[in-house]
Order: sequence, then structure tokens, then C-alpha cells
Amino acid sequence: MGKKLLNNLGLKLVSIFLAVVIWFAVVMISNPKDSVTFSGITVNLVNTELLDSEEKLYEVQDNSDKVRVTVEAPRKVINQLRSSDIIAEADVSRLTEVNTIAINCSLLNNAVEISSITSNPDVVRLKVEDKASKWVNVKRNTVGEVAEGYMVYGSVSDQTRMEISGPESVISQIDHAGLEMDVTGATDNVSGNVEIRFYDSEGKLVSNTEDIIKNADNMHMEVTVYAMKEVPIEVLITGSPAEGYLATGAVECEPSTVMLAGTASALADINKISATIDITGESEDEERTINLRTYLDSSIRFADSNFNGRVNATVHIEPRVERTLAVPVRNISVENLPEEFELAFDEGQLTYRLRISGLNHAVTAVDQSAVQGRLDIGAWMQEQNMNGLREGEYEIPVIFELPGNVTVENEISAKVTISKADEEEEE
Repeated sequence: MGKKLLNNLGLKLVSIFLAVVIWFAVVMISNPKDSVTFSGITVNLVNTELLDSEEKLYEVQDNSDKVRVTVEAPRKVINQLRSSDIIAEADVSRLTEVNTIAINCSLLNNAVEISSITSNPDVVRLKVEDKASKWVNVKRNTVGEVAEGYMVYGSVSDQTRMEISGPESVISQIDHAGLEMDVTGATDNVSGNVEIRFYDSEGKLVSNTEDIIKNADNMHMEVTVYAMKEVPIEVLITGSPAEGYLATGAVECEPSTVMLAGTASALADINKISATIDITGESEDEERTINLRTYLDSSIRFADSNFNGRVNATVHIEPRVERTLAVPVRNISVENLPEEFELAFDEGQLTYRLRISGLNHAVTAVDQSAVQGRLDIGAWMQEQNMNGLREGEYEIPVIFELPGNVTVENEISAKVTISKADEEEEE
């Protein structure tokens, strides 16, 4: 048997070798090795909680978590592979000092025989930084113009402050959260949910805020829109100044008008604001600060938010002055004298001394030569309860016509003689 096995040993070894080569060739021809590349494979980051525990946040750079994976395997295997069969992972625990993580690729089915599997790129690049959080104010703003004659009086929102967190580089830029409401053409209150945006200290919009953690993306905001109306301020004077003094009637008010804001119906009946100043016992100009708020309904506002509702008013007071006028008798006329009588003035009294008083400018303005007096016989007879006029000498009060701001201080009576007119004609 040994001799038979060793007989032609070289030929037998060659035969075995040729058989193996032929088998391998047949296998290769029927199922050759091939490769396939899948694009857009998403790399799954694992163990990210390690960064969370260190209060750090990460951001994938340059879409390096989207890779092309190449698989080399027998053609039979290649023909059956799909992109969903590929697993690409990057373990955060293997993060390098330059913030890269090697990508490990495999197949869902580990039993599938492959020659190799690689990715391009072969690392995920991260931007890693500390996590920061802070509270910021919520500021409200309006855009657009309300209807003519209306104004934006104010606004409110669900929150005035909110907490935000995110990458320190972004959080450090944020000064406040902002809400904007469009009020174009509005004649009434405007409300709605508004997108929350973030701004720096110069009011510029901060970009890259997608990773900021906040309690909501929108916030409810309401804008109050009021009608406006400008009205004058009227200052009324009550009381009398000290003896020997008079109010000039001139009242200065600064400002003299005020712009009000409120609903159109509330403003409809307001045409002025009337305030009062009591000058009882005053002997010089009286200056007062008037709080207009006390004269307005609580539903009315001042359009200017910087106006505190107080105005300064001055009532001018001057000393009463006196002047004595010499009124000639020719300036005195006679009224309502019965036709059968005639009247003659006492020849010994050619002028009448009339004492007047008032404010200096009013008293000075009286032209004594133009002052007119009159004797109203009919009115005098009624005061005297006279049923008929009789002849005789009488003293009848003279009525003088003077400006309303001038007062007559003394009563003047004219001595007259009344007689029958027809008797004098017979003589």
C-alpha cells in the first residue's frame, strides 16, 4: 500500500494542486468579488450622554456625519445589499483632542461574509463647547403704522423673562428675546402668537440659534391701540382776591393743550379739560400746578407716555386803581320824559365828578370826554312809586355807560327842575 501511495507522488501532488486551482477558478467565475458604494449614510453618535454629564454641547461640523460607505464582498452578497443594511457609528467615548471620532461601519447581519467595509470620510468632526444658560428679558416691538388718528399705547406678553440654554458661544451673544407684532392700519387692539427671536445688545438678530433650548418657540402678545384727540385746557377762576385787588382775567397755562388717548367712544364727548383755581384772599399772581388726571375718567390716558398729567397755570392779579372823571352836563341825556313836561339841569352844576375803579389798563383807557350818562325818568318814577309826574325840583340818579371791566364807585344824582312845557309856551 505504501508503495502504491508513493508511486508517482509528484504527479499526484500536481494533480491535487491543479484541482484546487480549477475549483477556485470555478468559484471565482460563478461568484466573483465586487464592491459597492452607498452615499448619504448617516453616522449614529453613541454615548453622547458622556458630553451631557460634563455639561457640554456638540455640533457636527461640515456634515461629516453624512458619509459614503464602500463594501467589498462576493457579487452575490453585493447584489443583495441595500443602504438600510449599513450601520455607521461613532463612539463619543473615543473623542480625540481635536474633536474627531473614528467611524466604525458594519452590516446589520453579521453573518454576511464581506471582505471589507470603509467610509469616506472616516471620522466625524465635532464642535464641542460648554453648555450655558441664563435668564433674558422679553422685549416687545411693533412694526407698521396704525391708522391715522390712532396710536400704539402699549403691549403685553405671556412672559416678561425667559430662561434659555445652549452653546456658550451663542448664549453669550444674546442680550434679550424679542417679539414683533404687525399693526399696519390697526384701529383696535391686535393680538396673536409671535415667533421668539434673539438679539444682541445692539439690537441685531443673533444667528445660529437653532440649538437653543427654550420653553416655547412662540409667545402670545397683545398690543393696545387707542384713538387720539387733542383738547384745550380751560382754567376757571373761583373766589375773590384780597380787598383792593382784582383778577385780570388772564390765565396762562403751560401746556395749553394736551393729547389724550382712549377708545373712540370714550373720547367722543371730551372737547376740553376744565380745571379750577380758587384765588380767595390772594394779592399777587397765583401760580398753581394742576393735576389733570383728577378731571379725567380712569379710561382716558395721556398719549405722551412721558407726560405726568400736570400743567402749570398762572392767574394774574393786580391792584385795583381809582380815577376821578369830570363829566360835563352836556354828556347827560334824558330818556322817557313825558311829552307835557320839560327838564332843566341846575345851572350851578356844570360838571359831575365820577369816581371809577378797576384794573389799571381798563381805567386808563376811559376817555372822560366820551363818557355818557343818562336820566331815565320812567325808571326813576317806578322806583319812586310815582303814578304821575309832577312839577318840582328833584335829584335823579345818573346812569353812566362804562366798559364792563370798570366799576363806578360813587352814585351821582343830577339836580333838575321839571315843569309843564305848555305853561312856559303860554308865557
